[in-house]
Amino acid sequence: MLTALGLDTTTEALYRAMLARPQDGVAALAAALGRSEDDVRAGLDTLSELALARPSYEQNGQLRAVSPDIGMEILMARQQAELAAQQHRVEASRAAAAQLISEYADLRPAAAHAGVEHLVGIDRIRERLTRLTRDVREEVMSFSPDGAQSTENMEASRPLDLRLLERGVRMRTLYLDSVRHNAPTVAYADWLAEHGGEVRTTATLPTRMIIIDRTNAVIPVSSDDTAAGAVVLTGHGTLSALCALFDSAWAAARPLGSTPPRDTNGLTPQEQTVIRLLSDGHTDEAIAKRLGVSPRTARRTATDLIERLGARSRFQAGVNAARAGWLPAR
Repeated sequence: MLTALGLDTTTEALYRAMLARPQDGVAALAAALGRSEDDVRAGLDTLSELALARPSYEQNGQLRAVSPDIGMEILMARQQAELAAQQHRVEASRAAAAQLISEYADLRPAAAHAGVEHLVGIDRIRERLTRLTRDVREEVMSFSPDGAQSTENMEASRPLDLRLLERGVRMRTLYLDSVRHNAPTVAYADWLAEHGGEVRTTATLPTRMIIIDRTNAVIPVSSDDTAAGAVVLTGHGTLSALCALFDSAWAAARPLGSTPPRDTNGLTPQEQTVIRLLSDGHTDEAIAKRLGVSPRTARRTATDLIERLGARSRFQAGVNAARAGWLPAR
């Protein structure tokens, strides 16, 4: 039950046993749990690190489990701090990637640049992607920030995806949270998972991107028109940065089947993003594009959050959100 808060099943069982049998020492706890004393001592070390076990004032040299109400508060506070730190790393990586992408946005076909191949037109992009995926050996990592996928595109992708997965290629795809409400996309993600693929979702993504074997990255030169042109990047430094961006975003994302986590203010990651974008002055259309939802959905979410903040305008909502601690420190 407590794995989501950082406890494995063995340590959780030890914590529960210590609450139920506060007078037991290592030997008695080991016997009660059917574990070795070394396992119990390792579990006690973990509980001490998590501040769930503290030295007993009554029994020298023995640890005592803290009460559940205090313990759960400690675990949730620790998890919240880790999520905030992870979000900060994601935002920093996103900013670095945006700067990197902008450096290549004005490239022309004739431009010569080490580690950069410029592709113009959807035909050339698809041909190059076909060659890259044909030669992939180990891993494909993708950002798919376009929201719900068309049924035609997903059906066309299945044969290639299946061939890669049958060859043992690891496939990891990040979608926007909005796809959770699109049945065909969820069905496709479930199909991928059944065959060994991995799918997670996140509130926002910086751009469409495909990384092959951590040696080739394909990104569009314009996020507004991904079919107009793309670049294939192969420079070691560039790939290291983009792979770090993906890994950071993947670690902060959620498996498709999981329930959206809420922060201490009761906000989902998508709602947190809407609040941040509202405070920055973005329109409903801009918010909808970032989230991969319709403008109507973005407007409905924004209106709900404004009402929850007791605000009469978007500006007042931003002020109230900052006062309520809904916005990250800048």
